[in-house]
Amino acid sequence: MHIFLIRHGESIANNGSNYIKRIPDHLVPLSDTGKKQAHEAGIWLANYCKEQNICLDNARIWCSPYCRTRQTCEEFNYSLNIQDIREDVTLIEQQFGLFDSVPEKEWGTLFPREYEEYQRQRQNCGKFYARLPLGESPFDVALRIHQFMGTIHRDYEKHGIDTLFIFTHGTTLRTFLLRWFHYSPEWFHEEKNPKNCWIREIKNHKDCGYINL
Repeated sequence: MHIFLIRHGESIANNGSNYIKRIPDHLVPLSDTGKKQAHEAGIWLANYCKEQNICLDNARIWCSPYCRTRQTCEEFNYSLNIQDIREDVTLIEQQFGLFDSVPEKEWGTLFPREYEEYQRQRQNCGKFYARLPLGESPFDVALRIHQFMGTIHRDYEKHGIDTLFIFTHGTTLRTFLLRWFHYSPEWFHEEKNPKNCWIREIKNHKDCGYINL
């Protein structure tokens, strides 16, 4: 099985402009820079697949239903030209709860008790387990990603879908890798969040790393 994990392009949350608009996370769109990133990365990936003789006849796209991942998928697919496109809610970003659309520097001011408890858990080697107030921890994301893996295994066994392009988010991408390769919580603690439009390749159960650095 061949899998490409793709983080969305730069959003208006990534560049800080959403801290004024306060658009809910699932509606946050790409910035103009993000659209350009995604379009160029799509061209790069299409050429990479040609160079590596990766057949896209039986390929499928899976996409988080968030606005920014849908837009990223659309820009990539101008070049990939894959017809089989599906969405799955398990691919969404980690839920930020009380901290949604709030600058991180203001978390402690607006929610002092909740922030103190979150930091206590996180600072005691608990980055993987610390749950955002009214939101999720990476551990929670890993549980729902495991459900999605059942879907792609069944599709492979029943329909031969062996090439996947998965458009998702930073935490979700890393928890996918953690579950797929049985990496440890300590691995997650050390693994940095991918940059926008970084592409991670999995080939025949081998982690090939990010291929478009």
